[in-house]
Amino acid sequence: MDPIIEEGYARLLETLGELQAKKEESASKVQENAGALLARMAADTAPVVGRIGLDMLRRAKREASGELYEQEYYEKKMIVLGKTDPLPYRPDDPTRPVDTQICVLGEDGNFFEVMYTTTEIRIDSYLAPMTPEEAFDVYGYDLAVMLYRALYEYAGKEEELMAALARTLEYLAS
Repeated sequence: MDPIIEEGYARLLETLGELQAKKEESASKVQENAGALLARMAADTAPVVGRIGLDMLRRAKREASGELYEQEYYEKKMIVLGKTDPLPYRPDDPTRPVDTQICVLGEDGNFFEVMYTTTEIRIDSYLAPMTPEEAFDVYGYDLAVMLYRALYEYAGKEEELMAALARTLEYLAS
């Protein structure tokens, strides 16, 4: 084989090795700082949670038909960021199994885990605060993706609203 080709090929393999090492180092730094990233994203998202968030069910009773009544909701709105396999029981009461376990961001910019227990006559929940690091450990990068997506969708809706208002003003002015 031509020595120039062999040298070029060897250099190409060396470059690939260097890129792989940099990639692993960067991924490690991102993972080490994932909690800090989530904390900053949460703080930046918090001001709009009150507008885009949901009223999350705290507890309710169920009729025989399955319809809910006497619903109580958490005081502040939240956005749902992720879901995981439920724990076998709730931390506040080991006799209550967890049917659904989700991660939410509250209006205050804090992460919470909501654990729902559903029986034939009642649905109730347990709200547990989480640090960004704990949230990342349980729910992973999905949280960052969902925070980004929530703001992206909100921004799109705001742009549509502004365009509709501009058209309305043009119509009124003519």
